[in-house]
Amino acid sequence: MSFVAILIALLLEQARPVGRSNLVHVGLRAWVSWCGDTFDAGKEHHAWLAWAFAVLLPSSAVLLVYWLLAALAGWPFAVLWNIVVLYFSLGFRQFSHHFTEIRDALDAGDEQRARALLAQWRQIDATGLARSDIVRQVVEHSVLAAHRHVFGVLAWFSILAVLGLGPVGAVLYRLNEFVPRYWAREKAARVRPVSAALQHVASLTWSWLDWLPARVTAVGFAVVGSFEDAIDSWRNYERQGPVTNDGVILASTAGAINIRLGAVAQAPAPSGSMQPEAGIPALPFTSAIGSEAEIGHLRVVVGLVWRTVVMWMVLLALLSLARLLG
Repeated sequence: MSFVAILIALLLEQARPVGRSNLVHVGLRAWVSWCGDTFDAGKEHHAWLAWAFAVLLPSSAVLLVYWLLAALAGWPFAVLWNIVVLYFSLGFRQFSHHFTEIRDALDAGDEQRARALLAQWRQIDATGLARSDIVRQVVEHSVLAAHRHVFGVLAWFSILAVLGLGPVGAVLYRLNEFVPRYWAREKAARVRPVSAALQHVASLTWSWLDWLPARVTAVGFAVVGSFEDAIDSWRNYERQGPVTNDGVILASTAGAINIRLGAVAQAPAPSGSMQPEAGIPALPFTSAIGSEAEIGHLRVVVGLVWRTVVMWMVLLALLSLARLLG
């Protein structure tokens, strides 16, 4: 029933997107802030306690509701709970409006508006960015956003659902992604002090949990794009030095659609103009081959992402059918 839950959740999210000010997300932001404020005393064990309360407690609550519904009300209500959790956990519409607005501005030739929209989305100084650099930034951040909001969620939801853990994988993944970003932003905005230990623990757990989904996403992009070029770009990236999850995804994307991403493509930008969003590290990938970013690449990226979604859904449908027949 995982396939049905994912399909309905995606359709609902397309028809009625989740607003940023919805009660669930507002409540989770308040909860994560309270956990950091209450337990962060500067020591590593305090940081682990804060992380456990912020991430594991809500995930456990979601799992408990799933088990109770499955045991007391039957599987239809458990599937309905999966749909509700997925509706608030995954979806393109949580970030795609930024992509669409910037693309429309570039199509209209309004680069100044495109820079302003990019600066608003990523909280960076986009003044003076060339058109190709705007496109490159949109491609990079849109691909990573698609991974974090859709493919990573699908990966962990699917894995843990097979083990009888319902929608807990979706919640665990999204909270692990959100927690280090939110605490870093609190520190950057000087809302409250955030210890180095807390930031380290949150970033470390996010890196661990995203290791597998990042590579699944990279393989997916390679399969639906230019496979040989994507794998070659991935291998070249791993030879450059330290490997990060985001870097793997960007390397596969660069090869899959033949585009230059990272610092080499960014070089013509004004010095000091590319400041990463608070709590978001500088993009960890550089490609020296491929085409310079153009407006047409935005449409290519949309196709790449949607083909990957279709591939995911076909695989899940086949697995669900195999389980029913088995």
